[in-house]
Amino acid sequence: MKTKFMFLLGVLLLGSLLAACGPSNITVQPQPFQRTITVTGTGMVTLTPDIAYITIGVHSQDASASVAMTSNNTSAQAVIAAIKAAGVADKDIQTTNFSIYPQQQYDTNGKLTGIIYMVDNSVYVTVRDLTKLGGLLDSSVTAGANTINSISFDVADKTAALSQARLAAVANAKKQADELTGATGVTLGTVQTISYYDSTPPVAVPMARLANADSASVPVQAGSMQISTTVTIVYEIK
Repeated sequence: MKTKFMFLLGVLLLGSLLAACGPSNITVQPQPFQRTITVTGTGMVTLTPDIAYITIGVHSQDASASVAMTSNNTSAQAVIAAIKAAGVADKDIQTTNFSIYPQQQYDTNGKLTGIIYMVDNSVYVTVRDLTKLGGLLDSSVTAGANTINSISFDVADKTAALSQARLAAVANAKKQADELTGATGVTLGTVQTISYYDSTPPVAVPMARLANADSASVPVQAGSMQISTTVTIVYEIK
């Protein structure tokens, strides 16, 4: 009986407490609606590349694996020597691929006639003096390079250009916001959020395996590249 009495007493006390804190005693303040405007601005800077990246390789093949490898090694060493002689430092020459694999040969009737062994050796080269790029390609091909996968032009230090592009993007976004608020009769308030994205793609020049490579002059033009920034700004409007 005592336990039942205590339970009933607890229920009555809880009911009294809920009644005292009922809806009439709780006030919920509505949050004011914030009006905003979102604008996206772009900024772009054009630069002249001052550095290039290129993959230079030697492809060899022979019915004998040892002959194919020996031939490839000899040519690859000559190519690397030519690259260094063109003024490229050791730290800017990196081996990126060395592979040897068999390739089955078939006649017109689909009959297996033999196996040819393929050997590839490629180095990734950073060229910091673009005036030497054409000569480097010439000497590499003369030394035995017969695979040039691509040339990518870039700017070594893009810090100042990125800052310039970001400032231009913000100014472009602010101009749009001013125009829109002025046209609609509202007042531009403080900045609520900012997000941005930088785009700095290098300029890639696709190239292919040189089937009949010779030492003819290789004209290479770095051209220009563009750095762009896109910024999205949310302003309060009044």
